Amino acid sequence: MERVDVAVVGGGPAGSAAGYAAASHGASTVVLEKGVPRADREGLGPDSTDAAGILDYWVDIMGIHPDEFPEGVLQRTLERAEFVGPTESCTLYSTGIESSYDHFGYTMHRARFDDFLRGRAEAAGADYRVGVSVRDVETDLRARRAGDPRHVVRLADGEDVAADFLVLADGPQRTVTNRVLDRHLSFDVTDRLGSTGANHIAYQEYRRFPEDAFAEVDDAIVFWWGYMPGHTAYPWVFPNDDRVCRVGLTMPIGLDLADVRDREAYRLLRPGDERVPQGREYVRRLLEQEYGDDYDVEADFPLVEDAGKRGGTETYPISSTRPIDSPVDAGIAVAGGAMGTTSAFHEGGDHVAVRTGHLAGKLAAQGQLWRYNAAWKDAIGDEILRNVTMADMAHDYGPDDWDRIFRTARKMLADAEGYQMFEQGYTAGLDAAKLLARYNWTKFGFRNGRYVQIEEREYVR
Repeated sequence: MERVDVAVVGGGPAGSAAGYAAASHGASTVVLEKGVPRADREGLGPDSTDAAGILDYWVDIMGIHPDEFPEGVLQRTLERAEFVGPTESCTLYSTGIESSYDHFGYTMHRARFDDFLRGRAEAAGADYRVGVSVRDVETDLRARRAGDPRHVVRLADGEDVAADFLVLADGPQRTVTNRVLDRHLSFDVTDRLGSTGANHIAYQEYRRFPEDAFAEVDDAIVFWWGYMPGHTAYPWVFPNDDRVCRVGLTMPIGLDLADVRDREAYRLLRPGDERVPQGREYVRRLLEQEYGDDYDVEADFPLVEDAGKRGGTETYPISSTRPIDSPVDAGIAVAGGAMGTTSAFHEGGDHVAVRTGHLAGKLAAQGQLWRYNAAWKDAIGDEILRNVTMADMAHDYGPDDWDRIFRTARKMLADAEGYQMFEQGYTAGLDAAKLLARYNWTKFGFRNGRYVQIEEREYVR
């Protein structure tokens, strides 16, 4: 049986970062990635796509500056984010958080980013294996006392890999993670991490925009709120190179239109809809609404079929904001989307995936994995707390609420930059005072790590 110090399940941003950090700190490391095909990648790679935008301060959370990227990873430099409601809107030109990156943010080519992270891990000495499916993991907590590895990773091809430490980084679908965690909990793990409750679904298309339309968004990311029903459900446009934009959306799984109040207020719903429209229909309606008066959408915004997973499109899960602690006493760390650090609220999570993966790999290599749950909270706790607070506040917002929020935000942004508007005094009027009071009260309720879905103490020792 093959034996390594650290075995990593999943080769996306969190898994590759874990492999890089573990190998860099002297541990024998294997990264196991099942691999999926993509039109814009040679061979197989991780199934870990998101809209792939990074804000300025996320660069420092991730710990990788875009100057380190090879050519083709960085796509567009961003200078603003536009938030569009049914009748109101606001624009964010700064996050208001100190950063080493000089712009508002950037978009990137996700497949090339994944390949960059893989190459970095391999250069550090990690054995990255693609096309390898993990069937199961067996853990024996008594083994370490006898000098044997605690974990045996069972592969679909019948081979086994034994490891002292295990990093689970198989993304929001948690195919292996849930199976492993279930054996360390006194309750069914799906009570907290069932896919329909813990995940959102996202869909996007790669569309080449006409010159004038692209010029409007070539340095901006745009989000439409209050246009489609569901908690943190919204469409977006992210610019790439060569006049290509990713036009997509995120929405909760299993939403029933019968439960939607004031459905006529949502601009992307139609009176004849009997169920929630599919992603491609939502995208078509968004493009028709925004550009249909001036363009033939299907002819002038063609799909770029050599991008994405299939035919210029892709569908993928995103965690619904709440993270979990790991059973570190068993020598196991969960990182990235598998632990729920990626967020459906802001449509992204590469920065926190890379950071948590790096921490898990480093601490495993140093034999100090017991520090992991405290370490990730120290590193990204403020980011998680902010996202969880905002997502909780917006849970039941409808179109009118988003208009009110954007109208209020414009006033607040006049006196503060970005997220710092939530730290200012109550000087922007009554609506601002109410918004700030609710934000601070909600945030207070999640203090001291109370945003965690599964706490370390809940794992059976």
